[in-house]
Amino acid sequence: MAKILILYYSRTGNTRKMAEAVAAGVKGSGAEAVVCDVVEFAMDGLPEYDGIIAGTPTYYGLAAGPVKDFFDRSVVHHGKLEGLVGGAFSSSAVFGGGSETAVLSILQMMLVHGMIIQGQARGNHYGVVTLGEPDEDAVDRCRQLGKRVGKLAVRLFG
Repeated sequence: MAKILILYYSRTGNTRKMAEAVAAGVKGSGAEAVVCDVVEFAMDGLPEYDGIIAGTPTYYGLAAGPVKDFFDRSVVHHGKLEGLVGGAFSSSAVFGGGSETAVLSILQMMLVHGMIIQGQARGNHYGVVTLGEPDEDAVDRCRQLGKRVGKLAVRLFG
């Protein structure tokens, strides 16, 4: 069974709520979902996963420091994450606050690892973004992201 890690950083709880919805979508795809605060994640376990979906609040149009720090420290696994499936999501306090660029910053770090990123033709092309506390529409989009990444991982890894 494909195993997907959903990492997040959340100061207000909004990004955590999004992570939980992403995990529900992953489970609906037939993959296993593991949700963890990025600050608490033990880096040595990273190669156990078939996919990683990372979530962050948006700070100055980029991923929050702990998320960037995670990817900086992931260099110990450089080359070992190639071919894994990746995805990202972000929340922001204001419209135009840089959520898409925060998502893209995460995807760029995943691409450096050689990960596979699946876009979406309709809606949130790069990953789910929301303003403040996720409403039901945002929660549904998070579930869809998890399901999409999970299905791709299941196809690739069983």
